[in-house]
Amino acid sequence: MLRILQFLYSLRSFLLFVLLEVLAISLIVSNNSPQGAAFFNSSNAITGSVLKTRSDVVDFFSLAENNEALVIQNAALLEQLKTINSSPDSLKLELDSAFEAQYNFKGARIISNSLRFAQNHLTLNKGSNDGIKPGMGVFNEQGVIGRVKSVSENYSVAFSLLNTELNLSTKIKNNDSFGTAKWDGQDSQKTKLLYVPRHVTASAGDTIVTTGFSAVFPEGILVGIIESVNQGEDPNYLDIVVKLSADFSKAHYVYLVENSQLNEIDSLQKQSEIENEF
Repeated sequence: MLRILQFLYSLRSFLLFVLLEVLAISLIVSNNSPQGAAFFNSSNAITGSVLKTRSDVVDFFSLAENNEALVIQNAALLEQLKTINSSPDSLKLELDSAFEAQYNFKGARIISNSLRFAQNHLTLNKGSNDGIKPGMGVFNEQGVIGRVKSVSENYSVAFSLLNTELNLSTKIKNNDSFGTAKWDGQDSQKTKLLYVPRHVTASAGDTIVTTGFSAVFPEGILVGIIESVNQGEDPNYLDIVVKLSADFSKAHYVYLVENSQLNEIDSLQKQSEIENEF
């Protein structure tokens, strides 16, 4: 304590100078309008800058929480939208609700994601406690991401579309010709479109979307854009490469879609001895 007092005493002249300067500035600001206005404008600018920086820092650390809340809110809006924009049957028949594919939507965050394996998976921060079930489709605003494989109470694991074991029923949007999207384990930004007959007209730039045949995804969810079309080695089918619309290296938040009648469809197919590869 004595040393502190001695240090302050040694600076007595400097401290007195600072005190007199503050007093002088205070008198000038108080008694002169132009100088006072300039002072307060400058102080407001500095204070505003400090507060903005503080707000930016706080906002940055709350981005994850805010984004997750937005995903959940958007999933709820999708749930409402399906009842508003449900398209009528082309023959104008009123179908019983038991025959209509009803889709439910949930939101989740990716907490683990692999890209470098032949069988890549995603881990999501939602599980059975949140209504997540095996078989649900996974997508984001860019396109298809994968399909839920297994579920625990609070987490779930999904096949990534970058998984050589996952088949996805797709079609060429402009002519409705369907095929199977299947990753070949090579480029994480591209997949193959299989089983498209040679007589089908397909060109680079054509859009690929889900068919709705698999009962996992609704019809029309974006998968990617055709990058190249070749005759290939198979005499029956085209060799088509699709550039995926979703960037798997930057995927953080996803939607999960459930067909409420999936179990009934699967049960019927098993009863009929039909194997659904999707």
